[in-house]
Amino acid sequence: MKKSEMSKTSPFDRVVDRTGTESMKWVYPRKVLEAPDAIPMWVADMDFEAPPAVVEALRRRAEHGVFGYPLVPPSFWQAAIGWLARRHGWEVRKDWLALTPGIVPALNYCVRAFSRPGDGVIIQTPVYHPFYYAIENNGRKVVRNPLLFDGRRFRMDLDDLERRIDGPGRVLILCSPHNPVGRVWTRDELERLGRIAVERDLTVLSDEIHHDLVFGGSRHVPFAALSPELASRTVTFIAPSKTFNIPGLSTAAVVASNPDLLKGFEDEKERAGIELGQVFGIVGFEAAYAHGQAWLDELLPYLEANVDFLEAFLAERLPALRLVRPEGTYLALLDCRGLGLDPAGLTDFFLRRAGVYFSDGAMFGPELAGFARINFACPRSVLREALERVERAVKAIQTD
Repeated sequence: MKKSEMSKTSPFDRVVDRTGTESMKWVYPRKVLEAPDAIPMWVADMDFEAPPAVVEALRRRAEHGVFGYPLVPPSFWQAAIGWLARRHGWEVRKDWLALTPGIVPALNYCVRAFSRPGDGVIIQTPVYHPFYYAIENNGRKVVRNPLLFDGRRFRMDLDDLERRIDGPGRVLILCSPHNPVGRVWTRDELERLGRIAVERDLTVLSDEIHHDLVFGGSRHVPFAALSPELASRTVTFIAPSKTFNIPGLSTAAVVASNPDLLKGFEDEKERAGIELGQVFGIVGFEAAYAHGQAWLDELLPYLEANVDFLEAFLAERLPALRLVRPEGTYLALLDCRGLGLDPAGLTDFFLRRAGVYFSDGAMFGPELAGFARINFACPRSVLREALERVERAVKAIQTD
């Protein structure tokens, strides 16, 4: 196995008992699905404590004891602006930013703002399943632009994209980095996509929530940072929630340099009755972006070492499963078609026979029938235990 899996003791090796916290990640498989000993490796939150600076900021705010309606301080916006400049070389202005209770709500507001009922909205499938809901639940039509897969890596099919565009004013939802396929799109790929967006007058909704979680030499390129022309037709969604493991604080931001796009978003947010932020979300967001860099710099090598461990384990002990190695996020696809199981029963096999709970690949699109998505953002001992459980279950069906 690779050297990176033989890590020194790390704070991320600590197993945190999440019992009693009503964690959706843990409660759903153990109580709702009645698998009390299952190891949950599905929904995208990490089993690591948030950065100490974030915990301390929340503690200080909690100790005040009064939790009235909050305003967003200038330091909140400056933390986001500083983070994007330092981490991604993207210079944004305060008047390009707006608050949102989360990226999924923001995506829904934007679908309503920039398309009409019956319009098609393009997504690059397989993709994060709430994209489908944001389109269909708002009376729009899903237009699939399937990614191409060569057995190892996914890539955009831009020729197909051009064929899918049947008129001006179409909306494209971009997932960058891509969940669940783990691609960190290259500058060249994004520039080619950008040329199509300009030529065919696309409005781009760019979900970049995983923008900080890249490794293996990859580099995230903000789509709107490619050119002023692309920035003028793009709404970007960012949040510290995945990066710093604070999704429960329900606080994110949108970035749009075009005031008409920003107003369209704000108008739909107002129609939804969303006015103020969340007390602890505002505090946690600012603390993460202002003080979380050192913690993230320690996290990323740990995540990459988990990928190395996962890849080596499968190669040596579970060759029937193939890893689609991610370039970013802490989510990875497992190609399970080599098991010879009915894809419809794959999740149940992992849960009932192996005692682990993965996401069913088919939930992201029919292209991933026979795949599972694993969340590897956990202590390596937990990852090892989960894989050993799968190994025992696979051996059992191979000898049945």
